[in-house]
Amino acid sequence: MRDFEAATIPVREGEEIDKAKLQQFLKASIDGLPEGELEIRQFGAGHSNLTYALKIGEWEGVLRKPPLGPVAPKAHDMEREFRILQSLAPVFPSAPKPYVYSEDLSIAGSPFFVMERRHGIVLDTEFPDGMEVTAEIGRKISEKMVDTLVELHAIDPYQTALAEMAKPEGFMERQVSGWIGRYERAKTDEIDGLENLKQWMMDHIPESQEPTIIHYDFKLNNAMFSEDFSQITGLFDWEMTTVGDPLADLGAAMSYWIQADDPELLKFGMGKPSVTVNEGFFTREEFIRSYAEKSGRDVSQIDFYLTFAYFKLAVIVQQIYYRYKNGQTQDPRFAHFDRFVKSLIRYALGTATK
Repeated sequence: MRDFEAATIPVREGEEIDKAKLQQFLKASIDGLPEGELEIRQFGAGHSNLTYALKIGEWEGVLRKPPLGPVAPKAHDMEREFRILQSLAPVFPSAPKPYVYSEDLSIAGSPFFVMERRHGIVLDTEFPDGMEVTAEIGRKISEKMVDTLVELHAIDPYQTALAEMAKPEGFMERQVSGWIGRYERAKTDEIDGLENLKQWMMDHIPESQEPTIIHYDFKLNNAMFSEDFSQITGLFDWEMTTVGDPLADLGAAMSYWIQADDPELLKFGMGKPSVTVNEGFFTREEFIRSYAEKSGRDVSQIDFYLTFAYFKLAVIVQQIYYRYKNGQTQDPRFAHFDRFVKSLIRYALGTATK
């Protein structure tokens, strides 16, 4: 049996779950659970949803629930993410199997769902201790990320229930106007150039490509790798998944993909820079070119999608900072997110005027 404590921390104060009620619920909802006492730990990474590791005997699962305090409208929809995984798990091996969804607030204080636990290596800012990091490993990881995105975009969305959950027509128009609205609702400071950026995006929306299933939060620390990095054993955080323009997914992925020559605030905005700054990892240009070759899609309009992706990321960071500034969370990691928002807006403006 793998070490249950690997990659987890004790549950943080104020984020506890009623263990007795959860165990009773799991026993009644999931067939074949072994006897034994429920153990609960927490995954410490991430800035959004709260994620817990569960264990009863030899059985392991993962519980996901929204962050504490008020959240943005339509954000952190656990039932939607549960339904997405129900639809995708049978056709996309990297998607974990979901077990059960609940709206019983007495258990976890909010709606939640439980899914299978996958095992492997999740990379963020560092490689595991003792691992020799080579350029070959960086290239292998980069290629696997491209291949997985291409594989996801090759699934026929109309053969899944996702087709009933999304409206691909007018997708980018809704995205641009919707994310501008989200920013306005979470605004805390005036930022130079923001009005110009919003207008540029509204004026330059390209004609969308054939719609595909898009993950829309496709980044390295949402992927789990096998020990030799030859396979992605899990892909997580599906709450933003929909059917829409595949280049919006590629653009969003690239807004998270940091490279060695990026500006300092872009590299360090979330803390330490991603491992993608190491030798051998694709640059964004190499990633985009590889995606184009393997998918056969035209990426000539990618600058628009990159610009929008940096703006979208700025809005997500701004929503977190808004919650911090208004006392809805006390997490000290968020105290300087306003500087990161401004950096992302500046970077988006630079991409827009290429």
